[in-house]
Amino acid sequence: MPEQLKKRSMRVVGVRQVMRALQESAAERVFLALDAAPHLRGQIEQAAQENDIPVETVSTMEELARLCRVDVPSAAAAILKSPDRNEKA
Repeated sequence: MPEQLKKRSMRVVGVRQVMRALQESAAERVFLALDAAPHLRGQIEQAAQENDIPVETVSTMEELARLCRVDVPSAAAAILKSPDRNEKA
């Protein structure tokens, strides 16, 4: 798993924040927990596909939370683009 998941400034955690990052074209890669609710996974997978963002899976929400160093089980996380790559041409 990428080290960027551990750095707060380079990632977001949680379905709402990941969806916002996808909508704003700020996400570089998305991580989804396989045990997350199917409708949430579907929403994120569709948004990632529409924005051509790769999706990696993690077995559980607890594992994803551990990788992100947060205390609450998390269904999704995203690595953010670096600021210079986030600007639209």
